[in-house]
Amino acid sequence: MSNFETRAGLQVDGALAGFVEQEVLAPLGQDPAAFWQGFADLLARFAPRNRDLLAKRDELQARIDAWHIERRGQPHDADAYRAFLHDIGYLVPAPADFTIGTQNVDPEIATMAGPQLVVPVLNARFLLNAANARWGSLYDAFYGTDALEHAPPARIASYDPDRGAAVIAAGRAFLNMALPLVDQSWSDIAGEHDGTLQDESQFVGKTDRGLLFCNNGLHIEVIFDSTSAIGKTDPAGISDIILESALTTICDLEDSVAAVDAQDKLLAYRNWLGVNRGDLEESFDKGGKTLTRKLAGDKNFTAEDGSEHSLPGRSLLFVRNVGHLMTNPAIRLPDSSEVPEGIMDAVITSAIGAQDVKGLGHYTNSRKGSIYIVKPKMHGPEECAFTNDLFDAVEDLLHLPRHTVKVGVMDEERRTSANLGACIHAVRDRIVFINTGFLDRTGDEIHTSMQAGPMIRKGAMKSSTWLTAYEARNVGIGLRHGLSGRAQIGKGMWAAPDLMGAMMKEKIAHLNAGANTAWVPSPTAATLHALHYHQKDVFEVQKGLGDVPGLELLLTIPLAEGINWSEDEVREELDNNAQGLLGYVVRWIDAGVGCSKVPDIHDVGLMEDRATLRISSQHMANWLLHGVCTQDQVMDALKRMAAKVDAQNAGDPAYQPMAGNWEGTAFQAACDLVFKGVDQPSGYTEPLLHQWRRVKKAG
Repeated sequence: MSNFETRAGLQVDGALAGFVEQEVLAPLGQDPAAFWQGFADLLARFAPRNRDLLAKRDELQARIDAWHIERRGQPHDADAYRAFLHDIGYLVPAPADFTIGTQNVDPEIATMAGPQLVVPVLNARFLLNAANARWGSLYDAFYGTDALEHAPPARIASYDPDRGAAVIAAGRAFLNMALPLVDQSWSDIAGEHDGTLQDESQFVGKTDRGLLFCNNGLHIEVIFDSTSAIGKTDPAGISDIILESALTTICDLEDSVAAVDAQDKLLAYRNWLGVNRGDLEESFDKGGKTLTRKLAGDKNFTAEDGSEHSLPGRSLLFVRNVGHLMTNPAIRLPDSSEVPEGIMDAVITSAIGAQDVKGLGHYTNSRKGSIYIVKPKMHGPEECAFTNDLFDAVEDLLHLPRHTVKVGVMDEERRTSANLGACIHAVRDRIVFINTGFLDRTGDEIHTSMQAGPMIRKGAMKSSTWLTAYEARNVGIGLRHGLSGRAQIGKGMWAAPDLMGAMMKEKIAHLNAGANTAWVPSPTAATLHALHYHQKDVFEVQKGLGDVPGLELLLTIPLAEGINWSEDEVREELDNNAQGLLGYVVRWIDAGVGCSKVPDIHDVGLMEDRATLRISSQHMANWLLHGVCTQDQVMDALKRMAAKVDAQNAGDPAYQPMAGNWEGTAFQAACDLVFKGVDQPSGYTEPLLHQWRRVKKAG
């Protein structure tokens, strides 16, 4: 139970108030009373606007629902539909030509291309691992995954020389591609003083362990150590190849976390403060030994002229705030209602980031003096303009220069992707990022057109007309408005962390499409995905991209017209959705885990978060609404898949089985997500998840 304290008419959780005042404001030299009064004034201005924007979402959805219901049974009229969306203000006129004006953007975002991690901020160990994933061992990544298709398996626990030889050969092949030598292969050199680069400008300097090079803007450190287990078997004494890997990391307070109250939010803010101050540490047991994680220092090197330099040792950090929908009981407004969580996040995460801007930490995150916030789940340009105004007010509250707080816009809602140019225009002087999100975008696609008819199967969405247009439009519109060289144009997650071989074959498509960053599920995956950016100069790819697909393609509704599925096909689809839904929900509700590697129906581990849950629950709700399946069929699938999920979690001593415990919080939450799915705002899962998680936490 929270112990609330009064601050400028607000009721603030006591622990949170103490944290803000003592650990955030005091180092900044800010007066707590002035801060809380300013925060209260800000809430008085923006909380009503927030409510109005949510009401507009509901109003537009109701009108779209009514339009589809009135025309049910008639062929879809794409022209009439588009005219209707214009008439109701869902579609707005595109702005006149413009170029974004964002200034003071770090090179990791503006002029470099490379992998991006997303990490739940509640897990300190994962957070530190991600922050330290700026540099990664290529040898370890090759040796410990299936990335090398023909490498022999390791036969012994410590180090298998045959597999090691395959790893070394692959490493040499990479060096020959990225750093070609004059009339020589990297396999032929005798040591670090042997060999001449074809392009001598690629040599950067010497580190304490070897030589530092650069290709396509990314650094490569070749480690020479003839005394090490690997180096002593190598003719050149090369013991490892270290790649600059995760250039940026999103520290996530949203889709990948289960934060429902003041206690959860305080932990999230404390971890965000720890990586900004540079003093976050986490100890854990591994193999009977206690290990401690902390942030890595910078990488020092000596240039050819003898001058000393350093490169960042850590990934450049964004923080992802929550969207506009949810409220949180950590702070209550004067009318006793809960604070809009996105506004609370904006103020507190920016105040924490201000410590980095003012140089108060052990390390520097932004060398350009910026605070980077990713804002998800915004619907259209009005909501983007609201965020821009909110960030203006936050900067004024914290005495920060205008546009210190930068914004990343997640292009994951249909009204945003349909009006993307106008959305970018609304934040044109602070935008540093646009990113597609297939799963949330699909969930919103289903919900927006829920009443139009039954949707195609979930797997077929990946080849649907709207999705192809969506991905291409995101890149094309971003380039049209000058994001190249100023901001990131991103692509989504590779969800299977154990299938690195497949990732290496498929994920280069993101670079070919013009994305200068793309999400990966682990530091190891970041190191492997970095290889793609050595193969392709994305900024050159962007110069050759063509026309932007038309809006009519984006608005193509993925209806299953003329399809009659067999009973087995319906059962298969329901089972697939139910298993993924239950596997994620049971961890969210019972354990408070917002993102983890969850086995799918084929026992393949996939990274799951609320976006994957949204599409599964909405798809089942859609089929139920339109009579593709019955409530009994859905419940049968949920109960059978509960037993499967129980079996998949049998090795976890803390796991509470769902099968037979049909009144348990996790199973009830899963049922609500489906059977109440049509009525959930924008099809979001957060309201029901938060409700049931609070029930679980209350015992």
